[in-house]
Amino acid sequence: MTNSADFDQGAFVRALLNPELPPPNDLESPGGFPPERRFAVYRNNVCAGLVDALAERFPICVQLVGDEFFRAMAQCYVRAFPPRSPMLFEYGDGFATFVSEFEPARELPYLPDVARLEYAVGAAYHAADAAPLPLDLIRALPLGRLESATAALHPSTHVIASKHPIVSIWRRHMSDEKMRPLELDRGEEALVVRPQLAIMVAALPAGGSAFVDALRRGRTFGEAVNAASGVASDFNLTDCLRELFVTGAFVAVSVAH
Repeated sequence: MTNSADFDQGAFVRALLNPELPPPNDLESPGGFPPERRFAVYRNNVCAGLVDALAERFPICVQLVGDEFFRAMAQCYVRAFPPRSPMLFEYGDGFATFVSEFEPARELPYLPDVARLEYAVGAAYHAADAAPLPLDLIRALPLGRLESATAALHPSTHVIASKHPIVSIWRRHMSDEKMRPLELDRGEEALVVRPQLAIMVAALPAGGSAFVDALRRGRTFGEAVNAASGVASDFNLTDCLRELFVTGAFVAVSVAH
């Protein structure tokens, strides 16, 4: 499409994603077709493809704001943040932050965290496989020494702490069941894991995400409990461990001898 060996690829990408910029210089087009028109078609196809990829990655956000609003918002994101990786499934890692700063979406304060949850679901789907810790081995763990134990989490494990009921919103839009109205100012902490083929999304008790983050950093269970209690004084360890065990979030637990 160009005849220059030292063509400025950065300028090309910027012009490709911003219709207000002129096409790059030195464009060529076979058959006498105006290069500017050909570039405009290419520009539209690339932008539309990236918007489609975002709509596929964030389907619940699309449902919450409507297709027209979402696509307009996604176009703004595409122009500001072009892909950094050839892997299209990685695109959108900064979309939630963008949404939190997108003025027309300010009336939906829960939308950025819903986007974070949806991105975590996609990331979990593409994460490495690992065998979750079998329940019989979990039952055999010496609870008296668990405080000094450490754990390895499944590679697909993600947690999102929100001031809004993002797990309930996610479940509502993934199911046809009628649910009672949500209290949108009630916070929830989401756990996302893909232990086998299916994505698991569960709600952790308050402080649960801090507990998981501490374990991810190599802290002991006792230190993780302290981290969780620092966030939520009523942290319920039993409920948190139950969700982590049932969803297959642990792949190993190392007990000190």
